[in-house]
Amino acid sequence: MSDLAANVVGTAAALCSITSFAPQMIKIWKERDASSVSLKTYSLTVTCFVLWTAYGVLTTAWPIIAANACALVMASGVLAMKWRFR
Repeated sequence: MSDLAANVVGTAAALCSITSFAPQMIKIWKERDASSVSLKTYSLTVTCFVLWTAYGVLTTAWPIIAANACALVMASGVLAMKWRFR
């Protein structure tokens, strides 16, 4: 696979990962209700993104760092709202 194709696929995957949390965040914020969100699932998801970001830092893989750090912010936002709107 060419570098261009790999970068396009990687960028698309990163954007999907990052934006996949937006609908959940918007729903929780509008309704002020996070009862349908699993605390265990989002805790694990946030942990996963922390580990992927750390892996990126350790391997100096900037695309992995950027994508997972952004996804970490989004997932952490959902988790924070879960705690706030209990």
